[in-house]
Amino acid sequence: MIKVAIIGAENVGKSTLLNTLLGKSLSETSPIPGTTKGIIKRAFGKVKIPKSMKNPFGGADEIVLIDTAGLFDPKMELRGKVLSEEKFKSILGEIASSDVVIHMIDAQQGLHRGMEKLHHLLKFRYERPIIVVINKIDLVPDEQVKKIRELVKKRLEQDAIPLSLVTFEGFNDLLEALAYYSQYTRR
Repeated sequence: MIKVAIIGAENVGKSTLLNTLLGKSLSETSPIPGTTKGIIKRAFGKVKIPKSMKNPFGGADEIVLIDTAGLFDPKMELRGKVLSEEKFKSILGEIASSDVVIHMIDAQQGLHRGMEKLHHLLKFRYERPIIVVINKIDLVPDEQVKKIRELVKKRLEQDAIPLSLVTFEGFNDLLEALAYYSQYTRR
């Protein structure tokens, strides 16, 4: 089983991504930040790793998606409005125990400092593979997406996948990245 945690600031589209990946509405979504107040786990199903990718664990594995509450307020350096200290630590524990992390950034808000710190913690201390996604690209000019991608490349030292869950632009790139990183998970 491969655990994939979806993380980001409040109202970045984590629950919408979970619903889109599953093909049905299981996680509540709302334009109001803080709709998800904890952790939601759902089985994605078996994913077949393409033959072009080397998978030492076999050709298919089950993926479990973990939708997390927004860890930080998108406009301030504060913990999410609905999270108690206990719930915040519980979510961080769940993220740290995941095999792959999808770090979502809102194209309208940009890279959040608190999420940047968490990204580096997961990448270097916990050695988790991280897929960075810039969501809501349909709502901003291409130039703004380009600037955020450059910032992510500079500060997080990796490229980001531009994504729209309205037009599905970048969705196949995300699925390919998920299959790619899933082959390197630890057992």
